[in-house]
Amino acid sequence: MLGNQATVTAKVSPELKERLAKLGVNVSKTIREALEREAERLEQERLRELSEEAGAILRKIPAEEIVRSIRESREQR
Repeated sequence: MLGNQATVTAKVSPELKERLAKLGVNVSKTIREALEREAERLEQERLRELSEEAGAILRKIPAEEIVRSIRESREQR
């Protein structure tokens, strides 16, 4: 699995690095987990935005049109 990963670099103060080492923090694991959480948060935020945009578009379509479209779709099956 190691060959299938990318390397990222972060600069921290020597003091922080020392504190983390004293506390036994696995820096690589902590960074991976934090980046995974951030990616998930941003993806959820984007999905929420897209959902709101889709809702705004759908609210512009008259209900009768939606019903007609669903009926036509069912009849074609």
